[in-house]
Amino acid sequence: MKDLSVIIVSYNTQEITQECVTKLIESIHQTPSLKAEIILIDNDSKDGSVEMIRKIERRGLGDGEIGRGGEGERKREGDYTVDVKTIFNNENVGFAKANNEGIAIANSKYILFLNSDAYVQDVNFEDLVYYMDKNPQVGVLTVKIILPDGTMDKASHRGFPTIWNSFTYFSKLEKVFTKFPKLSKYFGNYHLTHLDLNTIHEIDSPSGAFYLTRANILKETNGFDTAFFMYGEDLDLSYRIKEFGYKIIYYPLFRVIHLKKQSGLNKNRVGVQRRTSKHFYEAMQIFYDKHFAKNNSFIENIATHFFINLKSKIQK
Repeated sequence: MKDLSVIIVSYNTQEITQECVTKLIESIHQTPSLKAEIILIDNDSKDGSVEMIRKIERRGLGDGEIGRGGEGERKREGDYTVDVKTIFNNENVGFAKANNEGIAIANSKYILFLNSDAYVQDVNFEDLVYYMDKNPQVGVLTVKIILPDGTMDKASHRGFPTIWNSFTYFSKLEKVFTKFPKLSKYFGNYHLTHLDLNTIHEIDSPSGAFYLTRANILKETNGFDTAFFMYGEDLDLSYRIKEFGYKIIYYPLFRVIHLKKQSGLNKNRVGVQRRTSKHFYEAMQIFYDKHFAKNNSFIENIATHFFINLKSKIQK
């Protein structure tokens, strides 16, 4: 069994995915005692990603191709000391289901979900594994996620989207009260703005950009809920992991650069924007209905759905 499996889902981000894997391997090589594998899953990309991933696989010590008729032939030793496994889907099965496919073939104690547009800069994976080993109550760990402009990716440092937290965020009260630390504890819980981003502390959930967890926990929780096609699946998994009594830790000693939404809402193609926007707001409704609706009144549930639908229409 290996120490770490890194699962990366690819969908029409050829150059970005290649850079992601290159930087990841460079980082893993800095701790040669770490036994690691990379699992690359492509969701039927049409931009040359499949051919690129096959090249990466051929240069590694992979266990063979899985999907599209792969016969699992043994690979020769190449430039990498990291094992590479691949899955090629015949359709876009979504982010949650693709990651679950990776979980099914992972052979390690810890599993890291890494977005294809997330670049590992200075992460010492041996240190992260050591921290998790020494803190069995920690179920999930993330590092500091930075956007290309140097600012914090707020989505990687979140509270759960309760009605109040969502209201303060969308009404921009969170932004207003960020300037008042004592009040931001009450008005800034959507992104936990009252917490010091330079210290190790507990959060509700990171984003799927860098999501390190334990393989045994994924067995307990049955991995990602495939009702979420994309967006929301990370929050849902965090919620369920916390229900099992585990802590989720923000560990800012290392950082990752997240290009953010390279195949989604910021994509130039209008069709892609509309589809991903639809998935985003559908995910909000699924999460609310699954975790909050049963504890709220009928009126609160109707109002919540109304405002989510209204927000989705404004977004269009």
